[in-house]
Amino acid sequence: METWTLDDVPWDRFDASKVDPEIIPIVKAASMVEYNANDYRQYLNNVFRGDERAQKAIDQWTVEEVRHGAALGRWAELADSDFDFDRAFKRFVTNYNIPLAATESVRGSRSGELVARCMVETGTNSFYSALADATDEPVLKDICRRIAEDEFAHYCMFHAYMCRYLKNENIGFFERFRIAFQRTAETEDDELACAYWAANRPGERFDRRANSVAYAHGALKYYQPVHIRRGVEMIFGALGLDPSGPLGWLATRAVRSFIWYRGRLCPRFAVWSNRLSTSWSASPVADHGITSR
Repeated sequence: METWTLDDVPWDRFDASKVDPEIIPIVKAASMVEYNANDYRQYLNNVFRGDERAQKAIDQWTVEEVRHGAALGRWAELADSDFDFDRAFKRFVTNYNIPLAATESVRGSRSGELVARCMVETGTNSFYSALADATDEPVLKDICRRIAEDEFAHYCMFHAYMCRYLKNENIGFFERFRIAFQRTAETEDDELACAYWAANRPGERFDRRANSVAYAHGALKYYQPVHIRRGVEMIFGALGLDPSGPLGWLATRAVRSFIWYRGRLCPRFAVWSNRLSTSWSASPVADHGITSR
């Protein structure tokens, strides 16, 4: 059952005077990734073929993810009259693809796929919670709160299926940890970089490093300790660990340090990266190996 629709968003409360210009590019990029859920639906339904219950849940997940992208894209068009969501999304999907022909999980098992999905939902729940707390613009705050609640529900759904599959596949803690770490590291992958480029820099040559750095610098500065702590709790939940002990404290400190480094120090290297990009070919993305998750 759908929890909300675009008509439930209080669009008439939009207040341009409260829009943070620095948040607009991040919202634009996020709208691209969220709206692209139909491709992930095909991939996940291939992975869980034969499990009609899981596929039905995935179909509902897709509906909600696409709605997230539509809401964010509509807000971005209000905040920036020059932004054309449909045109930017077409540019994004033209240059970024996932393995739609895959018949098995790229994580090696269905349990592994579900661990990875838990990591994704952890990241999105934390991200939209952070944006909701950071913005004073009432419509964006409302949208982000709605999305954050959906993403937590998605985490719970994938976590429940993970527990179910672990009873038979039993991939073990260290394999789950490896997958979780790998998927978390993939926030540096081409998808976010391409989304940021397609939404914000269509006239430039695609530089994965520069766009990845720009996205990280724009997004990570909004995270507060409460968002990081909650994210660690969700990650530990997927790994079957207790986040309240010393290990949870250490993990929280490590994530806080990483976010500080990635969001504040790494932008210093963006200029160097942009200089390197001048030697790339004129093709925006396709010639540079955009790959799937």
